[in-house]
Amino acid sequence: MIRRATVLFLAALLPLLAGAGQAQAAGYRYWSFWERDGSAWTYATVGPSLSRPADGDVQGFRFSVSEDSGDAAKPRGAAGFDTICAKKPAKDGTKRVALVIDFGTPGDAPSGEKPPAGRTACAQVAEDATTAEALASVAEPLRYDSNALLCAIAGYPAKGCGEQVATDGKDSSPTETAGTAETAGSAEDDGGSGPSVGLIAGAAVVVVLGAAAVWQVRRRA
Repeated sequence: MIRRATVLFLAALLPLLAGAGQAQAAGYRYWSFWERDGSAWTYATVGPSLSRPADGDVQGFRFSVSEDSGDAAKPRGAAGFDTICAKKPAKDGTKRVALVIDFGTPGDAPSGEKPPAGRTACAQVAEDATTAEALASVAEPLRYDSNALLCAIAGYPAKGCGEQVATDGKDSSPTETAGTAETAGSAEDDGGSGPSVGLIAGAAVVVVLGAAAVWQVRRRA
């Protein structure tokens, strides 16, 4: 009877401990920056203000909530350079950069805002232009914070910038931001993929309780 009661207690306790660990998960709501190689999107290693794409490159932006670069949502849409820039012929002294702008889903949107429909654009800019300059030529107004983090494209979202949010999309720390466009995706890399402290502590409690239960059973045997 004692053994059965102990097992039932531990079985009831485990989901509670696991839930407590999961509740601590959080991410950031921000614009991620991507580069396309063929049909595959790759998370950019530098920010748009440092990236200098070549003529014919395809780059993308996606607004979403993500814990780190590993789980960041990629831009949607299969249009390639030839499709996006079909109506813009090459011109001496310039380059053409195809841009895919994905405003995300309603679930990723800040409270009270609705994401616009995604769009593509062909930016024709100077040969040494950065991605940020290409984006500004086709998707104003852009908004940046004091750390040069890209906060809004084409005015979306109207407010907020890289704020930390719970994984259910609700703000968990509105005053805390992701820092910069380059670090927003990697800020959680060191600890985002491992178990939370709460879950580890919970597991330790279960081990201790299990050992105690075994000792009680043996003591009464």
